[in-house]
Amino acid sequence: MSSTQASPPIRGSQIADLFFGFLAKGAALLTLSLLAGILFSLVLGAWPAFEKFGFGFLTTAVWDPPQEQFGGLVMIYGTLATSIIALAIAVPISFGIALFLTEMSPSWLKRPLGTAIELLAAVPSIVYGMWGLLVFGPILAKYVQEPLQNAFKGIPYLETLVSGPPVGIGILSAGIILAIMIIPFIASVMRDVFEVTPPMLKESAYGLGSTTWEVVFKVVLPYTKAGVVGGIMLGLGRALGETMAITFVIGNMNQLDSISLFQAANSITSALANEFAEASTGLHQSSLFYLGLVLFFITFVVLSLSKILLIQLRKGEGSKS
Repeated sequence: MSSTQASPPIRGSQIADLFFGFLAKGAALLTLSLLAGILFSLVLGAWPAFEKFGFGFLTTAVWDPPQEQFGGLVMIYGTLATSIIALAIAVPISFGIALFLTEMSPSWLKRPLGTAIELLAAVPSIVYGMWGLLVFGPILAKYVQEPLQNAFKGIPYLETLVSGPPVGIGILSAGIILAIMIIPFIASVMRDVFEVTPPMLKESAYGLGSTTWEVVFKVVLPYTKAGVVGGIMLGLGRALGETMAITFVIGNMNQLDSISLFQAANSITSALANEFAEASTGLHQSSLFYLGLVLFFITFVVLSLSKILLIQLRKGEGSKS
């Protein structure tokens, strides 16, 4: 009498599945271990500075290695200011690029234009820094900084915002260079997520008489908002961690005299790049570790806020439905 039961699984397949499962679990545990190891190393290196300065390190603008007086306010301000400027410039431009490539561009232009934008991401950051210092900086000083200073002369607050010697380096210059660097990342992600929107949804909206603008804001963006937020966070992470380009154009000055956009300043990454190799063992090196820990915390907060934002957006979808 022949058996109708299915034959048992092949032993080799079971072994392969178990092996693959162990590899996947090991990769996840290795990632968490590396993250914990990096955090532990930063905390261990920053502990002497934390014991001496405490949280006052975050609100102190003095950075004087000979006197062993250290505060990270200038670097934290420079990092946040340049990243905010970069996002303010890069997000609208990236959105326009993605919108053009997915909705308005002729078919013969989509591929070469998309490839050209992606190639911008392959340009080394040091090249951006050299270009910013030698080419963009003088243009910014002559055609932007000087006219703005003349236009806002005598106007309260605005005059302070554009004060400083017109040399073309500073917070605004660094922010613009960062914007140019992160545009390819944000634009590529936005284009990819826009393209995954089901064509039937867009065609239905067009069939009801919607304009391109209405289709994008009422159909495409609601459908792809998680990917859009992810692309923006990717660009922000790139801006927060950039080192060489910022080092060339921010001015590397550990002073905070005013809130001028043209003032030379410093960032956490540029301070680490400039001083870590020559820092003496002790409070100077520990303070640099402290700056690295602060940057780690800023990145963690940014990612956490993006996750909370996505959760709130999903809750809003549920309440509407």
